[in-house]
Amino acid sequence: MSIAIVLIEHEAGTVRSASLEALGAAQAAGCEVVAVATGSDAANTTAALGEHGAAKVVVLGGDKYSPDGLAGDLAKIVREQGAKAFLATASSTGRDIAPRVAAELDCALFSDCTAFEADGDSFKLVRPWLAGKLIASLKSNAPVTCATLRRNTFAPKATGGSAEVMQVDSSTDFRAVLSKIEAKAEGMLDVAEAPIVVSGGRGMKEAEHFSLIENLARAFGNAAVGASRAVVDAGWRPHAEQVGQTGKTVAPQLYIAVGISGAIQHLAGMKTSKVIVAINKDADAPIFKIADFGIVGDAFEILPRLTEAVLEARAKV
Repeated sequence: MSIAIVLIEHEAGTVRSASLEALGAAQAAGCEVVAVATGSDAANTTAALGEHGAAKVVVLGGDKYSPDGLAGDLAKIVREQGAKAFLATASSTGRDIAPRVAAELDCALFSDCTAFEADGDSFKLVRPWLAGKLIASLKSNAPVTCATLRRNTFAPKATGGSAEVMQVDSSTDFRAVLSKIEAKAEGMLDVAEAPIVVSGGRGMKEAEHFSLIENLARAFGNAAVGASRAVVDAGWRPHAEQVGQTGKTVAPQLYIAVGISGAIQHLAGMKTSKVIVAINKDADAPIFKIADFGIVGDAFEILPRLTEAVLEARAKV
C-alpha cells in the first residue's frame, strides 16, 4: 500500500473541511494516510484526523510559521515515511507550500486537481486546463506525486478510527517568517469553502445593491458572498470574494450568479459547481448555457422574493 502525506489546515484546532476532503481522496486512492499538522493547536486535531482515516499524525512543533521551513520539514517527512504522494488543498496555504515541497523533492506539481486515483505503482490526476476548456489526465514519472486538490470536490470519509501520533520539532532553518495574520470579519465564510455561494456582477449596478446579495446569503445560513472581477475592479467588493480565473476557484453545492453575464474568465472559476442558478434580465447571457436553472428577470425584484422563500423554507425544517 502506498503512503500519502497530507498537509492539514486547521483553525483553532478544528480541521478545515478541505483537509478532510484531501484525507478522503488519499483513502479512495488506496493509500495509507499520514497527516501532518503544524501550529500551536495542531495537537488538538489528532482525534478528528484519526476518525477521518489518518493512520498516523505528525504534529510539527515550534512557535514560528515559515513557508520555506515548513516545506523543508514536509519534504523530510515524505522521505522518511517513504511516501509516494504529497497532497495539499488548493487554498492560499496549499498554493504557498506545495510548490516549495515539490521543489525540495525535485518533482513536478499538479495544481487544482479534481481527481486523484491509483494507476499501477503511481497515480493519475485530472485537472482543468485553459480556463476549463480542456480536462487533462496527468501522471508523474517522479518518485513522488505532488498535487493540490480543488476544494468541495472530494468526499471526506469518516472511519471512526484512531491515529498513531508523532511529535516532531520543526525546522529552525528558514529565510522568512510569518509575522501577522489579519482575521476576516467574524461570521463571514470563505467563498472557496462555503457550500453555497451567491455572487453578484455588474448587473447589480452599484455597491449598495449588494445588500440584496448579502441578505440572500444570510437567509441560507451557510452561504458566502462572491463577486465578478468587474465588481471587484470597481471597488464594490473585496478581492477575497472574487470568483474567476484571476480570483478564487469554487465548487460549491449551489452557485447563484446574479447579474453576471458569464465571461469565460468567470466561468473558469465556478463551472464545476454542483448546481448553478443564473439570474439575469438578458435571456441571451452566456451564463445560461451552463446554468442548471435560469431566471430571466429583474434581480432587484427576484432577490427579495427568493430571500423570503428561502427563509420560509428554512422555518419549516
